[in-house]
Amino acid sequence: MAHSSSHTTHESNTKKIWIVFLILSVVTLVEVILGILKPDILVNYNFLSMKWLNWIFIILTIYKAYLIAWAFMHLDHESKGLRRSIVWTSVFLIGYLMFILLIEGDYIYEVYKNNRVAWDF
Repeated sequence: MAHSSSHTTHESNTKKIWIVFLILSVVTLVEVILGILKPDILVNYNFLSMKWLNWIFIILTIYKAYLIAWAFMHLDHESKGLRRSIVWTSVFLIGYLMFILLIEGDYIYEVYKNNRVAWDF
């Protein structure tokens, strides 16, 4: 009896791993195809000083990181509070890092583009 239940658990874990692998492969394939094709509508239009294609790459990468943590770090079996503390802390820190990088990167781009430093304090 115990042998059959462990066999069932093994099958479900194997199935879960293959499903996660398939999802990660499809998302990566979408990223690669978008990187090769670079559709004009995603490259020529900006949102918050960044191209739509870059936003799609960032969102898909964060989704892949979340899925890896959820499946392979076994967060799906943890308590709700622990899951939220890990996910929301990561979302906040990644969002903060993106905000800082975009603001500073845009400023440095403008400095090099205009060959002058703006003293807007």
